[in-house]
Amino acid sequence: MVSRSSATRLGDLAKAVGAKLLGDPETIITGVGTLQAAKPGELSFLSNASYRRYLATTRASAVILHDRDAAGCPVAALVSDNPYLAYARTADKLFPRKTFPPGIDPSAAVDQTAIIDDSAWIGPCSVIGEGVRIESGVYLGPGCVVEENCSIGADSRLVANVTLCRDTDLGQRCLIHPGAVLGADGFGLANDEGRWIKVPQLGRVRVGDDVEIGANTTIDRGALEDTVLHDGVKLDNLIQIAHNVEIGRHTAMAGCSAVAGSTKIGEHCTIGGQTGLVGHLTIGDNVHFSAATLVTRSFTAAGYYSGNLPAMENAAWRRVVARLRKLESMARDMKFLKKTSKRPDEDR
Repeated sequence: MVSRSSATRLGDLAKAVGAKLLGDPETIITGVGTLQAAKPGELSFLSNASYRRYLATTRASAVILHDRDAAGCPVAALVSDNPYLAYARTADKLFPRKTFPPGIDPSAAVDQTAIIDDSAWIGPCSVIGEGVRIESGVYLGPGCVVEENCSIGADSRLVANVTLCRDTDLGQRCLIHPGAVLGADGFGLANDEGRWIKVPQLGRVRVGDDVEIGANTTIDRGALEDTVLHDGVKLDNLIQIAHNVEIGRHTAMAGCSAVAGSTKIGEHCTIGGQTGLVGHLTIGDNVHFSAATLVTRSFTAAGYYSGNLPAMENAAWRRVVARLRKLESMARDMKFLKKTSKRPDEDR
């Protein structure tokens, strides 16, 4: 069992998420859990075939699943073409976001020029700078810092210890997890005879609506133009977005991935964990990179791309690397042999 909610009728949940109900609509659901661990009164789901073996023995009161798995379900079922999506919407109904009272905690430091809607909440030890604009329904958890001239759109939520550096614009209904930093200086340096000279970072960070940014993720401000995350972008934890990067609508990136400066990523892309994109690339719409891919050139055509060697036994890896180092000389030898060797018919 993951957690518990208030009691909800299974029939009401089916209607709320548009699922077909097989079973008693009066069944009461009070929580959610995995197929293996759920107890009576709890709801589970099956979206990955790897977990189908647990369906027959589940103790859940109901399971969200695809029509192809319904016959093997021993309990009530909510049938959906997309069980994971249906689960997400069901869990949202079971566990609505906690409400909060509006106001400003006495320990918060708020500049007198800041404009804060009366329905917003500014949490303990938060700092609000000059010229900040905070719209209706915004929640700032404890320890957040919002520097001068930032704006936060309606119903956005900064969970705790989030930093918005100067001039950052955050859209509506955004969710920013603890430790995220938006608008820090990008890594801009010029070389002066071996010494690094800082290049002023004069752009901003602009974030659209319905964007989620994971814990300890960093998004650098632009050097001249802005760094931009468009509507619906979803970033996992520990991601680095460098200066002047642009990420298109509804693109999702998994943890520990990184994008170097001035790369443009299209809409509806997915970036696997630990993927690295070098700078100044163009990535088209509906481009998908598997985990740990190293992206060193532009990919404008939609598709699924991978670019790394999977792990193997260490001794085998050493042999592979040794051969890789010889590829250049082997290629030269092959080229020489092609030029100097004669085909059988050349003497006729």
